[in-house]
Amino acid sequence: MSVAMREFFARIWPVAMLIVAMCSIQSGASVAQSLFPVIGATGTTSIRLILAALLLLLVMRPWRRPLSRRAWKSTLIYGVSLGVMNLLFYQALRTVPLGIAVALEFTGPLAVAMLSSRRWLDLLWVALAVLGLICLLLLGDGGSGPIDPYGAACALGAGVCWALYILFGQKAGAINGAQSATLGITIAAVVIAPVGLLDAGTAIFAPEVLPYALAVAILSTALPYTLEMIAMPRLPTQTFGTLMSLEPAVGALSGLLFLGQLLGTLQWLAIGLVIAASIGTTLTIRRRDTFEAPVPD
Repeated sequence: MSVAMREFFARIWPVAMLIVAMCSIQSGASVAQSLFPVIGATGTTSIRLILAALLLLLVMRPWRRPLSRRAWKSTLIYGVSLGVMNLLFYQALRTVPLGIAVALEFTGPLAVAMLSSRRWLDLLWVALAVLGLICLLLLGDGGSGPIDPYGAACALGAGVCWALYILFGQKAGAINGAQSATLGITIAAVVIAPVGLLDAGTAIFAPEVLPYALAVAILSTALPYTLEMIAMPRLPTQTFGTLMSLEPAVGALSGLLFLGQLLGTLQWLAIGLVIAASIGTTLTIRRRDTFEAPVPD
């Protein structure tokens, strides 16, 4: 294989991992909503994180590679932000359509992309993504009424946690690779599980709940967060943040396919702007901008 081809695949495969992760997590969010009437949003978040943590602990066995004190700090913040992000996002999904909730949540990674930008060309892609997101928000949820303020606030709060997830997830992943995802999800489960148990009780472990919860755990947590943890250290911060602008499009498609949430022509055009921004930032990746992994202690 030529040097040019190797460099091409080195740039593209982290992007491909992110796309698979996004499709998986939004499909899982659609499945998760079927559990809301049974165990609520908090119960669904808790059992999802518990099962995902158990799966990854069995497969990855992170105790084989002890973390340094410096790595634990980043991993702890990464795990807590991951857990709170999931809890707030599922709270938002109770009253806000999936595509709109993802668009509001995306303010977090979009802020990361804007603050990390170093070139005018990067700002152009971010501006294009912003325009698409603003159009989505102004067009609302397809004419069924104004967006619920509590749901919108939860989605925006999840966006803040998403920004922290990106920043500290990069640091944790650079030091300890995919093992950091296992540790982060385990920390998230420890933090969030008591909330779900207090709200839904032992119903989260009911036999009729567990098959759906396991599917959600794999689709929305175990698989995508592991892929993201592998990809994050290999992409520039602003590229990762702007690439995540695909999330509203993927969320809207999942809402359409699994939940029957229809969008109008103008809403799809707005999503097209977001996709164009993602393609633009992918094609203009510069290798020297890639996140530099710190030397482990």
